[in-house]
Amino acid sequence: MFDTPFTRAFGVEHPIVLGGMQAVGRAELVAAAANAGCLAFLSALTQPTPDDLRREIERTRTLTDRPFGVNLTILPSIDPPPYERYRQAIVDEGITVVETAGFNPQEHLVHFREHGVKVVHKCTSVRHAVKGQRIGVDAISIDGFECAGHPGEDDVPGLVLIPAAADRITIPMIASGGIADGRGLVAALALGADGVNMGTRFMCTAESPIHHDVKQRMVAHDERDSDVIFRPFRNTARVARNAISQRVLEIERTGGTFDDVRHLVSGARGREVYATGDTDRGIWWAGASQGLIHDVPTVAELVQRIVGEAAATVQGRLRDVLA
Repeated sequence: MFDTPFTRAFGVEHPIVLGGMQAVGRAELVAAAANAGCLAFLSALTQPTPDDLRREIERTRTLTDRPFGVNLTILPSIDPPPYERYRQAIVDEGITVVETAGFNPQEHLVHFREHGVKVVHKCTSVRHAVKGQRIGVDAISIDGFECAGHPGEDDVPGLVLIPAAADRITIPMIASGGIADGRGLVAALALGADGVNMGTRFMCTAESPIHHDVKQRMVAHDERDSDVIFRPFRNTARVARNAISQRVLEIERTGGTFDDVRHLVSGARGREVYATGDTDRGIWWAGASQGLIHDVPTVAELVQRIVGEAAATVQGRLRDVLA
């Protein structure tokens, strides 16, 4: 229904992407999104080892016969994961598209290109998008300030960031941040994107591997129910508002350091939120688009709804306005 440079380049039915999400991008959700006609990414570092990633790729293939990709997020660390081994697992398993995020992917890009793997690079600024295009990635995913996770330090929302990037980017580009329905898809296309990436909306689906109580908390939340933490540490992160995020902000306001909040924000505590449904156990990722989420459909239902809403918007409201 929507034919864009992105759908043509990556061979998918709809210009919709399930991006990599730590602790969420697992086989059941990725396969459901692929079966619904989207490009979907397993999260490599959700798997404890490269061999676990191989097994998760194999498990995904038992649930879908459609193509899917793997996200490889590259972050600074005192004790970094074995990126080269994860990268080799991706290649050995015949994955044909990778989403990179975090630091410059050039080191990995060379290896992926040698093996015919397309790379979608996720970034939060026009300057980083331009650099990604210059070093040879195949597509750009641009994140507005509304997004969950790390939106960068520039605070530019999608309404400005998407067209600003579109003015400079000639390869396929998808938009992320604050998008949860067909209206968002149409808006992103109008602003110059070739598709959309959604994380928060896909978290709140039947196949999402997180506790039902977390999903219900997201349904109850509105557009104000996220907090931006870690600003003093130049590592800004948008998370769902809860007792822990509010405590972190209080410590930051009184001059606390990262060491003062480290025990509150550990990844282990965040994973416990998803596993137990205790939404105040740790910080967990969610964007401003929570305010657009009102139910927990299957992925197939969600995708069909979004595509239908988008078509109705173009053929109805926009046509009426133009008339």
